[in-house]
Amino acid sequence: MFRRTFWFTAGAAAGVWATAKVNRKIKQLTPESLAAQAADKAVVAGHKLKDFALDVRDGMARREAELGEALGLEAPVDPDLPVRSHFAVEAAEPDARKTPARYRKLPYNSYNRNEDH
Repeated sequence: MFRRTFWFTAGAAAGVWATAKVNRKIKQLTPESLAAQAADKAVVAGHKLKDFALDVRDGMARREAELGEALGLEAPVDPDLPVRSHFAVEAAEPDARKTPARYRKLPYNSYNRNEDH
C-alpha cells in the first residue's frame, strides 16, 4: 500500500513539475516576451557600445597628448613671433559695417555639375 502511494505521489509531483516547466517555457516564447527580451538585449548592447566609444575617446585623447608632447605642440608660443591673420571665406555677402577686411566672397560662377539648378 505504501509503495503505491509513494509512486502515485512521485508521478503526480513529476507531472506538476513538468507542466510548470512547459508553461514557463511557453510564456517565454510569446511575442510580447520575445520583444521584451530583444529590447533588454538591445539596451545592454547600447551600453556596451557606449562604453566602447568612451574607451576609444579616452584612448584618442591620451594618444593625442602623447603626440603633442613628442612633437612639441604643447610648448608655449613665443610672443615675439609674427601672427598672420587668416581670412574666413563666406558664401553670403558680409555686412560691410562689421568687419569688412576679414571676409572674402566665394566665386559666383560655379562649375559644379552636381549642383541643383
